[in-house]
Amino acid sequence: MANVNIRFHGVRGSLATPGTKTANVGGNTSCVEITAGETRLILDAGTGLRALGEELIANGELDATILLSHLHWDHIQGLPFFTPLYLPQSNLQILSGPNGVMPLASALKEQMRAPFFPVEFGDVAANICARDLAANETFRVGDAMVTVSRLNHPDPVYGYRIEAGGVSIVYATDTEHFSCVDPHLAKLARGADVLIYDAQYTPEEYAGEAGPARVGWGHSTFQAAAELANAAEVENLILFHHDPKRADSDVRDIETRARALFANSVAAREGMTISAEDLAAGSGSFAAATGDAND
Repeated sequence: MANVNIRFHGVRGSLATPGTKTANVGGNTSCVEITAGETRLILDAGTGLRALGEELIANGELDATILLSHLHWDHIQGLPFFTPLYLPQSNLQILSGPNGVMPLASALKEQMRAPFFPVEFGDVAANICARDLAANETFRVGDAMVTVSRLNHPDPVYGYRIEAGGVSIVYATDTEHFSCVDPHLAKLARGADVLIYDAQYTPEEYAGEAGPARVGWGHSTFQAAAELANAAEVENLILFHHDPKRADSDVRDIETRARALFANSVAAREGMTISAEDLAAGSGSFAAATGDAND
């Protein structure tokens, strides 16, 4: 396996949730960095993107491709605070599937203009290419091949399969499971080394046994995640997009319950890093290198 690394900069769903009860798992919203050689892919631009931007500047690494699952606030709110956006030497490619309302470039301009933000998107200094992807498109970004797939959410949302250096990673957040395993998602995830999947709700919450039913809200459960992981024969499952109210201890409980259904399950935590070597070492090393080492 080549030099492929996954790093989690934001793992929270819906709303950033800082505080003592979320300090270990993290309170920033969706942002996952994948590097493959000289290629850098950033999955979603939630609040976790801000600190990543500072790191990139410190290391003199200013080129990146940002793949947006969709344009809800928790997935784009970090973009105006991503410092490379304001530097003329930055080269940024921002991609997403069609949202059904307006071109991606127009949407990015709308969320960075008065009265919402003091700097307009058209005034930033970086070299930016914003492009709408076709559903089910496959394309190359540097050393990586990326495949797009439409997921199940109230507004259009897209999952990505990234293949580089013999490693396959599937990012499928903000998707709601069906009564059976989603065949399109199972196809996207088939045999993946890592499946990063939306597990915002417990089965009890989803069914309405604890508060209002979440059916139709566009999110999934650890139980559905395990079913998908088993059906698609993936190697490792990462539970992602944790509910804002989910304390660290609650996330650990969900992780434990998930492992009873799919043994190599780990709850995503901010700062968690997975290397190709971790994946090659097998399930025990994977768990030790990720969730079990962070609590």
